[in-house]
Formats: sequence, structure tokens, C-alpha cells
Amino acid sequence: MNFKNQIDFLRELQKNNNKEWMDANRKRYKEIRDDFIAWLDRMNVQLAEIDDGYYDTPGKKGINRINNNLMFHPNKPIYKDHFGAGLDKRPNTGDFYIEIGIERCMYAGGLWRPDPRRLRSIREAIDYNGEELEKILNKKSFQRTFGGLWEDVKLSNAPKGFSNDHPYIHLLRNKTFAVAKEFPTEEIFAMDFEQKVISVYQEMLPFRRYLNEAVTV
Repeated sequence: MNFKNQIDFLRELQKNNNKEWMDANRKRYKEIRDDFIAWLDRMNVQLAEIDDGYYDTPGKKGINRINNNLMFHPNKPIYKDHFGAGLDKRPNTGDFYIEIGIERCMYAGGLWRPDPRRLRSIREAIDYNGEELEKILNKKSFQRTFGGLWEDVKLSNAPKGFSNDHPYIHLLRNKTFAVAKEFPTEEIFAMDFEQKVISVYQEMLPFRRYLNEAVTV
């Protein structure tokens, strides 16, 4: 994967964030996108080798569109400043997300503001065995990598059906169950970048397994 070509393209795109420029550079965009898909295919194979429960996710299925959704975000530019993709992307569960951008790069995973049914399932799992999730979140290497759950909207009181003195009320009040790690763009040019991707995937895996089991059982 020629990440330099990818970053150079993104920088030019942000200076010319309009359909006319993209149309004139469509062939170049497709070549870079295809290169990224091929890299995702390689990571798909490598991650499947270390995770028996991995859900096969070819690059074409994992990659996100580069267009922003202007229906919901009308004030955003037409095109994103990054390429993003999800791997281990089993339907209706939390995938392993990787983002390559000019301002930042990021690993992320879990469930961002899940629908009421899945949110209820996660809370029931915490009620049944919150100790396991707490152990995952408090692991030193997990803390060093992600720093804990992604900070997002929380309930001010206990959710319906749970008491405020629940031992895991600090987890039950969350509406988002996700983690993320940002890293400098320069890291993608390092010889050991793919190994770092694998290491972060492995560190995140118990957390994602906990959530995905909760929403699929």
C-alpha cells in the first residue's frame, strides 16, 4: 500500500473539495481506493489468522464511502479528509474500524449509540456480569491503549429497570460503548505499521467480543 499517494490525494482533495475537482481526478481516486482495498484484503487475511471468530470482511465490503452524508450533516464539506473501513464486520455488531487521514489516524471499535434493543441487551449483560467488562476496561494495557470508554452522552440517572445503587451504575448510564485510539499519520509509513494494527486489534478483541455476544445472544 502506497500510503503517501493516499495522503497526498487527501490533502489535494481538501484544498479542492468540490465535485468538479473529484470528477477530473476520478481515475486517480479509483486507483488509490483500489490500492486501499487491496491492503484491507491483506489485513482481512491476517486478522482471520489470529481470531477464530473473525467474520470475513473483504476490502470492498469494509471500506466506507468518501462522501460525507450531507442529508444529516449539511454543513460538512462534500468529501471526507480520510479513508475509513470496518473489518470483522459481522452484521448488527461492532466492527474493528481503522481510519487513515491527514489530520489524524484512528483505530476504534464497539457500538456508537446503539438502538434501544441492543442498548438494553448490553445493559442486561452488564447487570448479569459487569465484573467481566470492568476487568477488560481496567486492564493496564487496555488503559494505555484506549484510556477507557469513549466519552459520550450519559443518563443522569439509572436507566429504567435498574437502581442508582447498582454496583455498575457508572457503566449502565452510558449510551455509547466504544473505544478509540488516535495516532499520528506518520505511523502509517513505519515498517511495523501492520503489526501495530494487529496488536491494537488483539487488545480490543475481548471488549468487542463482550459487546457482540451481548447483542447477538
